[in-house]
Amino acid sequence: MSSAKVALKAIGAAIKAQKYDDAIQQAQKLLALDPKNYQANLALGFALNKENKPAEAEKAYDAASKIKASDPQAWQGLIQLYEKQGSEAITPYQVAALQLAEIYQEQDEKYKCQDVVDKFLGFAKSQGTRLQQKKSQEIILPGSPIYDYLEGRIPHPSHTYQIMAQITEFDEKERINKEIGERRTRLGAKIGQVTIEVKREVLKNSDLEYLYSKVIDWTNDDEIRRQYEEKLLQRCLEALTTLPSGPEKNEKRRKVMKLATDMVLIKHPYKLAWDVALEWQDPESLQDLDVNVLREYCSFFPTSGFGQVLRGFLTCEISPFPAPPPRPQPVHSAVNSDESEDDDDNEGGVSLEDYFVGEDRLLLMADGMSEAGKSILAHRFMGEYYQFLDEHETVVELMRNAQRLIKEESNKFGSSFDHASDSITALLGTALVFYQSPRNHPEAKVLFDELLVRNPSSTPALIGIGMIYEEEGDYPAAIDFFARALKRDSSNVRVKTEAAWVKALSGDFIAGKAELEACLPELEGKDLRSKDLLAQTQYRIGVCIWNMDPSRLARKDRNGAYSYFLAALKSNLNFAPAYTSLGIFYADYSKDKKRSRKCFQKAFELSATEVEAAERLARIFAEQSEWELVEVVAQRVVDSGKVRPAPGSKKKGISWPFAALGVAELNKQEYAKSIVSFQSALRIAPNDYHSWVGLGESYHNSGRYIAATKAFQHAETFEHEIEQQNAGETWFAKHMLANVKRELGDFDAAIEGYKAVLGGRPNEFGVSVALIQALIESAWDGIDKGLFGAAAQRASETIDAAIKLAEQGADTLNLWRAVGDACSIYSWVQCHLHNFPPVKVKHLLQIRDEKDAYELFSTVDGVGIDVVFADGLFSKDEQEGVNLTRCLHGAILAHKRAIYSSAQDIHAQAVSYYNLGWAEHRAHVCLGGVLKKKSTRYLKAALRCFKRAIELEAGNSEFWNALGVITSELNPKVAQHAFVRSLFLNERSAQTWTNLGTLYLLQNDCQLASDAFTRAQSSDPDFAHAWIGQGLLSLLLSGDVKEANILFTHATELSDSSSLITKRQYAQSTFDLILASKRILDITDLVQPLFALSQLKAMAPNDLIFQHLYSLFSERIEDASPIKDTTSGPRTDAQIQAEWENPSPTSPATPPSLKNIPPSLSILFKICTAVEADYEITESPTSLSRFALAKADLARSQLASGSFAEAIESGETALELSTEDAGNELDIEARKKCRLSAHLTVGLAYYYKQQPKEALRYFEPALEESGENLDAVCLLAQVLWATADEDSRGKARDLLFESVESNPEHVQSVLLLGIIALLDSDEESLEAVTATLEELRATHTIFGREQADVSEVLRAIASFSQDDAELATVREIQTDIFLHPYQPYGWSKLSELGQEQDGEGYVSEMALKAAVKGVPPRGGLSADDLAVSFSGLETVGGAQKAVFVAPWKREGWEALGGVLEE
Repeated sequence: MSSAKVALKAIGAAIKAQKYDDAIQQAQKLLALDPKNYQANLALGFALNKENKPAEAEKAYDAASKIKASDPQAWQGLIQLYEKQGSEAITPYQVAALQLAEIYQEQDEKYKCQDVVDKFLGFAKSQGTRLQQKKSQEIILPGSPIYDYLEGRIPHPSHTYQIMAQITEFDEKERINKEIGERRTRLGAKIGQVTIEVKREVLKNSDLEYLYSKVIDWTNDDEIRRQYEEKLLQRCLEALTTLPSGPEKNEKRRKVMKLATDMVLIKHPYKLAWDVALEWQDPESLQDLDVNVLREYCSFFPTSGFGQVLRGFLTCEISPFPAPPPRPQPVHSAVNSDESEDDDDNEGGVSLEDYFVGEDRLLLMADGMSEAGKSILAHRFMGEYYQFLDEHETVVELMRNAQRLIKEESNKFGSSFDHASDSITALLGTALVFYQSPRNHPEAKVLFDELLVRNPSSTPALIGIGMIYEEEGDYPAAIDFFARALKRDSSNVRVKTEAAWVKALSGDFIAGKAELEACLPELEGKDLRSKDLLAQTQYRIGVCIWNMDPSRLARKDRNGAYSYFLAALKSNLNFAPAYTSLGIFYADYSKDKKRSRKCFQKAFELSATEVEAAERLARIFAEQSEWELVEVVAQRVVDSGKVRPAPGSKKKGISWPFAALGVAELNKQEYAKSIVSFQSALRIAPNDYHSWVGLGESYHNSGRYIAATKAFQHAETFEHEIEQQNAGETWFAKHMLANVKRELGDFDAAIEGYKAVLGGRPNEFGVSVALIQALIESAWDGIDKGLFGAAAQRASETIDAAIKLAEQGADTLNLWRAVGDACSIYSWVQCHLHNFPPVKVKHLLQIRDEKDAYELFSTVDGVGIDVVFADGLFSKDEQEGVNLTRCLHGAILAHKRAIYSSAQDIHAQAVSYYNLGWAEHRAHVCLGGVLKKKSTRYLKAALRCFKRAIELEAGNSEFWNALGVITSELNPKVAQHAFVRSLFLNERSAQTWTNLGTLYLLQNDCQLASDAFTRAQSSDPDFAHAWIGQGLLSLLLSGDVKEANILFTHATELSDSSSLITKRQYAQSTFDLILASKRILDITDLVQPLFALSQLKAMAPNDLIFQHLYSLFSERIEDASPIKDTTSGPRTDAQIQAEWENPSPTSPATPPSLKNIPPSLSILFKICTAVEADYEITESPTSLSRFALAKADLARSQLASGSFAEAIESGETALELSTEDAGNELDIEARKKCRLSAHLTVGLAYYYKQQPKEALRYFEPALEESGENLDAVCLLAQVLWATADEDSRGKARDLLFESVESNPEHVQSVLLLGIIALLDSDEESLEAVTATLEELRATHTIFGREQADVSEVLRAIASFSQDDAELATVREIQTDIFLHPYQPYGWSKLSELGQEQDGEGYVSEMALKAAVKGVPPRGGLSADDLAVSFSGLETVGGAQKAVFVAPWKREGWEALGGVLEE
């Protein structure tokens, strides 16, 4: 012991000397000897603490505390140690502080004990976290060992629990926000789900509800207790919403309900508690609620949403709750009356005795409902009230929201709200029965069926289904459901009346009337709601009486049904069906239209479902042409939902509102809407004839002609029913169908349709005008399509139809415009001028003797009635010109008559002047070349017409364009202004851009012209004249004939047959291209221009230039081949000329014998006659030049037709006229070609007349004048060889050798030289010719027939080979096939040589395949070659095809005969 004391003293001295290391060492040594030494542990802990070794110091102090647990020094040391460590040591600090406080408690040291606690709490508050602060408060809670000892010296437990609750609230809120912020950024996270999950996690381990309960238990302050009761309820409710379904959630819900109910019991005005207590009751009926609680709710929360709904409902007519007892009125003396009033004012609050009128109540409840969107009870109360007010649409909307709310609340709180769901379903189903009936009946029936599954005796469901069946017309089923409802509730008078009414609807009016009358006593003298039912019952009794005796006398009886209808209105002045029935009574039986209209209007104003009243009202408005009102009525009926039957319903839909809408929209030109309306009508009534007609008319007016055709054709299928029912006329549909056909361009069908209508209604003016317009449009269409005969026929029919219409007294713009166009047609198809009916036109213009109408501009254009009305006879030569003048003057006079007829219509008059202007311009265009000047009287008149049209309607771009066309040559500046103005009004007019480009072209401004033509092409790429302009520019700027021809060809493909300039430029450029081409022409190159010239010939037969061009094209397609006339034999030139000049009267255009004359020859006869006559009159060099060229061409045609003597005569005439000193204007090139043609023609004619020497006399100068033309050389060589004179043949050889030397690529020369070498057996020449031909065969400079000729000559040379002629021939054929496998010639020859070896006919098939691929349009192979390939098959089918393709080929007939013989 002495050593221990010594050691302790040494330790104490070291500590005093602040030698803590020595103290530590000594203390450790001592403890090594005596581990239970209390002082040594204390000293060691102190020294270690000074040396900042807290962990070792804590062990030392802990060891000391275990040695002497009741000694405070060790705990004091620990506390000092923990205080230095801060927040990390708060937990052990709390343990040490509690132990030290207990020691002081045992020592009865209250101040020291309290001091330890206070220091610890202060340290925890200043150094610790919120959770540590919360934990530190446990030391002074009632469960603490020192609580009883320090009670009164420490805070009250309620205060401590509040501090802990506040700390917990703040901490949880912070944790929740932090977790939500972190988790919401995850992929696929939803904020609502994340919030619930986080709250569930936080609230699961929270003790906040416990702390709230403790505050409530310990506090003595009622206000704080109520505050924390509210917090506890809110906390439990929040926890309830986060819990998943299960026992735990059910338990929590019961706890919330108990808390809320307790608050209601003590009448604590906490709204959430009252809402929970009321809403979660889920009463089966609203009547099951405690009215006192409801009134207390209103007094506590009068301005809340649900409170306002309750206040309104509790005071309404349908409230099931008893009225509150009247409040006692205290008697106040006069002295203190003012004071009592002041007291009342100061007390505030809301009186329970709320009295509202209907509008104020509804406004109050609606305002409250807008705030009570989360209240199920509010929805039920409002649904009941709105149903009472028959606001079915509002009920539907409100109950749908309620259904969604129940679903949300059930998921949130775990309560099913079954009774509320059933009640809301019943309200929704009942509202759907009436809202837009019967559209919503299927949905209502589903709802009622579901309700009956849960509650088979549900009265609302039974009544609702019964009413649905009643509406759908299934009366037996309706009677059954109403009977079931009556069994459950026999006192329900509404069900009784409905059951009786259903019986009446089923046809038992007597029983229905009796039962309805039995209900009247129960309804009389009751509330407002019963008044409505009373009115309905009285009306239904009236309907029963009305139908029991349908005689006119019974229905006119004012003591019968009429009296009940009036009684119904007395009971309810706003009962719409009664007004409808009264309207029918006044309209059909009392003949009081004014009263009936008022009744129908009143009925429809009250209810849009009064379809009968609406229909009659719409008919009244339609008769007065008040289409806007018709549309309003029909649209309201459609919006009511009454028109469409429910799916599966037996009730028919109502189509007339849609049809009426369609007619109204048709009148407003809203065709897209009218189409929809008529389609809707037809979906309801597919057999409605008038709806089909309306739909067709709508389609027609909107440009959908195919659909319109189908609609009208469908309407025609119901015509017979309409005629039988006398439900209307059917001609209009036929008329509209004809209009559609006319719009589609099917003029024949349209004309037939109009004629069919006029057959039944001959005086229908509009149809007659439409027929005339269709006829004239058909005529113009014929011109566009090249059907000139049909166009002339239609023009004649137009004049006939116009005569009929004019004789009926018609005098309209369309009539005379059609007459003018009909006359103009003949000026476009001048080949049919002989068909022009001058007598009919004269008769037509003389109708009503309006001569003043024809004096318009007569002083300018000189057009009067003299020419048209003249009856003189004219010679055949003059007849064509007279008819042309008559048709032009007739057109002008008809358009003048149109102006006269449209004097009252400015727009029509402007159009008439415009039409007259073009008629005058047409007369100017049709003038002969000699008569046509820069400005003619017709052109001046046209100018005045277009100016007048512009004065009347300056905004029409077409008028300005016409003015520009007229003034293009008269005044280019005015023309440019007119075109620019037209483009300002319509800048996308391709025609105007083209006309402007033409003006610039006339003024030699090629750049502006190109720009204008380009704009025209971009505006309308299919406008042909713009491409013509580009082609002309190409010729003018670059002289590129090929490019110009491409443009002209494209324009021809785009244009119609009425475009003369297109045909002229195309034919001319094609001929120029043919002349410049070196290749042999195919017939496909000539067919299209020949067709164009053929149409041009028909439209302008006096255009001699292009008639001449037509003959040149005809000559090139071998149209001038000899034609045998077995009846008359060969004809001389004089005979042909006589036949032309004296045609048969049966065919004034073409004499019978001229039908066998080649077209080119007949045309050239006409040209020569006309040019010769012109030359005899004018003696102009130009006419002489034309005559010389025509004679040269005529000589060629005569040569081709076999008239050799006439060919010689014509050729010699051409030679005489084409000399330099003959006075012609032929240039050197033209004269050279003319004389070459004439020399060759005369020479060939002499050759064919067996006079070769005379022929040579013409060939030799031809050769000299042509400058050694190669083709002429070949022709001369053939003639020389044919003379059989050795000198001549030698000369032929020399000519050919010279030709080949000068031009070795001239195929014809080489071929002739090779043939001569073969005939002479000249091997040396054959070798040279063979080499040249092989070179030519391998080149790409020869095509088609030339290749075949080269191969033929080479095979002929090989066949004379001395080695092996057959093998050499086969090699040549194989070489030919190798070089030209796509040509059939080599394959055909190989087939002919190898028939015996080719057992399967492979070579013949290859020849045929090559031929088929080589015919036009893919190649230039002729029909002859194709026929040869077919005949090479040696089959019946092949031979027949060969004969069919080319019946003139001998090979086809021989092959057919050979096959048939086998």
